[in-house]
Amino acid sequence: MTARRVVLAGGSGFLGQRLAKELLAAGCEVDVLTRSPGANVLGRAVGWDGSTAGDWARVLEGCAAVVNFTGKSVDCRYTPSNRREIVESRVRSVAALGQAASQCTTPPPVWVQAASLAIYGSPGETLCDESAPPGSGFSVEVCRRWEDAFNSCEVPSTRKVLLRIGFVLGEGGGALEPLARLARFGLGGRAGSGRQYISWLHVADLNRMLMWAIDSEGVAGTYNATGPAPVTNAEFMAALRTAVGRPWSPPVPALLVSVGAWAMRTEPELVLTGRRCIPRKALSQGFNFTYPALEGALGEILG
Repeated sequence: MTARRVVLAGGSGFLGQRLAKELLAAGCEVDVLTRSPGANVLGRAVGWDGSTAGDWARVLEGCAAVVNFTGKSVDCRYTPSNRREIVESRVRSVAALGQAASQCTTPPPVWVQAASLAIYGSPGETLCDESAPPGSGFSVEVCRRWEDAFNSCEVPSTRKVLLRIGFVLGEGGGALEPLARLARFGLGGRAGSGRQYISWLHVADLNRMLMWAIDSEGVAGTYNATGPAPVTNAEFMAALRTAVGRPWSPPVPALLVSVGAWAMRTEPELVLTGRRCIPRKALSQGFNFTYPALEGALGEILG
């Protein structure tokens, strides 16, 4: 029996490689579309430019699914050139995949597209499910253009699933590692007011949601890919300090967060803003989380 083959676009990063490991363990073949085809990745590396439908497009023919993680990291200063690349890396990759899929004799039966909870902006304590309206600002505009590009792709034979992904917790990459390192050095206090929400999920649950989206015919449209229990920044940092054995750290005022962000060439809004999101649609369709509570998730990752 031929193994299922899944194409991961932008699959050489943290999320893509964690999913590749899961797929390979399940007996699937994995093709990783990457701008660095010589990179050491799990799966078969296939070179692409992330913006045009070139020779790489043949790997979509007859595959079981395509999952697109492509996009420049938002962990940078929002200079004009970085803003342009953040938008274009997302929109162009979606358009290229859509064009390639539309030209297939046997197109992918399902396309799972990564997106972001940042589309809700920073709505304070308002609880956001999939029906919540977009917010405002640069990050929201990025998300709107990203989603519009995906929704406008005409691939009638392909089931389309868009996952608005939250703050993913996992070992070996992602944003948790630098936070845990700060906490171990006694710098794990709340940031700013500490009241901004973090909508988080364990990477194992994200992988399960991705596999669920690939395998379940009834899964289509837009989903919040986040855990069921968002917490405030103050609550998150307290749980993180407990997990690394540092019960107290001084709070970090917003001004110091801004200075630190400038020094690290990133944007303070990534820390000082947040959103309180829940996966209402996934829960209503019977999806269950292995790590619904933050303490259990951090304990599993940080030991």
